Amino acid sequence: MSDDEPLLSPSLIERFAGIVGERHALRGAEEVAPYLTEPRGLFAGHSRLVLRPGSVREVSQVLALASQTGTPIVPQGGNTGLVGGQMPDATGRQVVLSLSRLNRIREIDVASNTMTAEAGVVLQAAQQAADGADRLFPLSLASQGSCQIGGNLSSNAGGTGVLAYGNARELCLGVEVVLPTGEVLDDLRKLRKDNTGYDLKNLFVGAEGTLGVITAAVLKLFPKPKGREVAWVGLSSPRQALALFADALERAGSGLTGFELCARIAVDFALRHVPGTVRPLQSEHDWYVLVEISSGRSPEDARALIEDILSAGIEKGLATDAVIAESLAQAAAFWRLREAMSEAQRAEGVSIKHDISVPVAAIPDFIDEAGRAVRAIEPGARFVTFGHMGDGNLHYNISQPKGAPGEAFKARYREVNDRVHDVVRAFAGSISAEHGIGQMKRDELVATAPPVATDLMRRVRKAFDPAGIMNPGKLI
Repeated sequence: MSDDEPLLSPSLIERFAGIVGERHALRGAEEVAPYLTEPRGLFAGHSRLVLRPGSVREVSQVLALASQTGTPIVPQGGNTGLVGGQMPDATGRQVVLSLSRLNRIREIDVASNTMTAEAGVVLQAAQQAADGADRLFPLSLASQGSCQIGGNLSSNAGGTGVLAYGNARELCLGVEVVLPTGEVLDDLRKLRKDNTGYDLKNLFVGAEGTLGVITAAVLKLFPKPKGREVAWVGLSSPRQALALFADALERAGSGLTGFELCARIAVDFALRHVPGTVRPLQSEHDWYVLVEISSGRSPEDARALIEDILSAGIEKGLATDAVIAESLAQAAAFWRLREAMSEAQRAEGVSIKHDISVPVAAIPDFIDEAGRAVRAIEPGARFVTFGHMGDGNLHYNISQPKGAPGEAFKARYREVNDRVHDVVRAFAGSISAEHGIGQMKRDELVATAPPVATDLMRRVRKAFDPAGIMNPGKLI
């Protein structure tokens, strides 16, 4: 759609509203505002219409009408995305399609260890439903109280459980998707093995709403651990953390369900700015790791494992100090401190954030080299590094120099970003580990991915969405 085309006509708005009902076709400025503001305020969106369908049939009818009329559709889940993938553009021509009313858990099959959940189910609600059936749904994110299953799958969300359970793609067995034409693909199968042609579901998982709208999914469940232990460990360097991780993995195997790396400054920011956070260790250290052990056997087995890991780590000089949570509340406090780190940065001014991954073995060298590259152009930069060391994903965030003007630092975003991503590519890493591409990284993906890969992505997108209505301007 070109810039000189008119906004949505009143008659077309009425046709869309007729599908979902007047109550669920939001048009007023105050009604649509919550759907046009994303968490970091980086992408300004505008829309004259937000549709909230209550059934798969209504989603199908909306997309069929959109294809017929060339109306761009922007699918949106819990609106927690950090790269602008869920935001309409500023033209007012795009319609936001909120999936929040598709919020039923259709089935929990304990024997098959599956849950069939609609796209608008909030992640925390899915976790609680699994828990009520004495099962575990292990996808865990800081935004789990508001993010939704459809968005988790569309962005292939990661989080703190990837080390043991995999990301959203690996937790999904089947999907129900409405195609841009309005056709419905019912692929809600519970099969763990299926070699009948292309794996269609994996085209939609991670596609950021550019190929169709996920309306439901079959999710993997797991037996609940019988024992769980969480420890907070102080050490002096990422290299020691890497050695401790290798040792913990050797001793615990699949029982190692969390291994989070945190720089001291990230901990200090959280303690300073986020109410309710508590310092786990009396002494301060340059780096910390949060270790979680889960056991399918017993609480005693989990305790023995974590004590073995920590005592060996201290004996080998890999760790300086450690504390094991003595209650569920203390374990939750350790995780709260880790999850508060991103939020805490806001109070320290402007930050330039990176969601990157490199091979696990390269993490210490990446941190060293990226630090040198950024300090060469911004000597006072503060490196607020934390993330999922066990799967190679770091949130390599850089806060403005103390006392420096925030706007001046923000103006260097592209330069700093380029330096960091150059180092990522030197280690054969990824510029987007778990947040997706959205608007933020679209141009860089096109500029740096192999031309054959971007060409294939364009051809896939064209094949699924010949009218070009699905989430324009996102991903590629």
